[in-house]
Amino acid sequence: MTDDIRRIPLDALHRGLGARFGAFAGWDMPIQYPAGLKAEHGHTRDAAGLFDVSHMGQLRLRARDRSAATLARALEAALPVDFDGWPPGLQRYSLLLNEAGGIDDDLMLVNLGEEVRMVVNAGNRDADLARLRALCPALEIAWVDAALLALQGPAAEAVLAALDPACAAMTFMQARTLTLLGRGCFATRSGYTGEDGWEISVPLPAAEAVARALLADDRVRPVGLGARDTLRLEAGLPLHGSDITPTTTPVEAGLAFAIPKSRRAGGAKAGGFPGAAPILAQLADGAARRLIGLSSEAPVPIRAHAPIVDATEAPVGEVTSGTVSPTLGRPVMLAYLRTDALDGRPLRAVVRDRRPQVTPTRLPFVPKRYRR
Repeated sequence: MTDDIRRIPLDALHRGLGARFGAFAGWDMPIQYPAGLKAEHGHTRDAAGLFDVSHMGQLRLRARDRSAATLARALEAALPVDFDGWPPGLQRYSLLLNEAGGIDDDLMLVNLGEEVRMVVNAGNRDADLARLRALCPALEIAWVDAALLALQGPAAEAVLAALDPACAAMTFMQARTLTLLGRGCFATRSGYTGEDGWEISVPLPAAEAVARALLADDRVRPVGLGARDTLRLEAGLPLHGSDITPTTTPVEAGLAFAIPKSRRAGGAKAGGFPGAAPILAQLADGAARRLIGLSSEAPVPIRAHAPIVDATEAPVGEVTSGTVSPTLGRPVMLAYLRTDALDGRPLRAVVRDRRPQVTPTRLPFVPKRYRR
């Protein structure tokens, strides 16, 4: 392993569980375990999977003057968020945008009044910290030195409630501190699989004990990044660096819901965030391309970067994520298509010398089962 590849805190635990590792976003990560990707994927859908996502960046943001108003003003200038009507203890999805309206990163934020907790993508950790500090000089921004475990699946509530019954009162996107094996662990009822579950920030001294306690339940199996990717794709959730990038906008990516009405034209806090002008223009006039779901009945995997063509072989788009769905047993994809090509015309993917037909499909491919 080269010196610039980082290891997650529970590296030894995963190696002891037989994980196969691979490089991801600068980290050596467990990709799958001996049971294999398909079994891990199915077990998460049927019971509960435990994912170690400690490569993600966890940040704590506070105003230097410890004022909730200062914190809100600073973040409203940096991000398309609105703290009015955002109750403490609720998590929201947001975007770190550049001046062209492109998505430099997608973020999860929890409003805690005088503090905000934020999770950023692994590959953008250092750039995000530098950008946020430049955009928000009135704030103190620091890493939270903790492991991050995601417990996902229909059995997740019963498993976690055995350690702290208070988790059962939480609903989707709510946050609170749970007591796990005597340690306070900041948790949100959320995740990246389309299943009910939690993302749990565990202090490093307790991380291995908490992970082992969860894995000791027969309903839980360890799951790697391979199945995490197939699960999120079935749920229609975009991946930064693949489906959303600094050259794609929220309108193109189907993420306009992350721009509150108050930050849009005519809203009480319209504009005022990086990239506002091009994004508000696209909200008004539409975008020339859109990220959509595609599926196929052809028995051939259709992967990222496969061109999409019409009946004349004219290119109309490109696949950004693709897999054979373990749940559905057929190829599913996310792809950017020209808006004018979404007129019902036959579409095909280019896979070497083959041209499997693909069909626009409403997302998600597999229904989400969040506890709302």
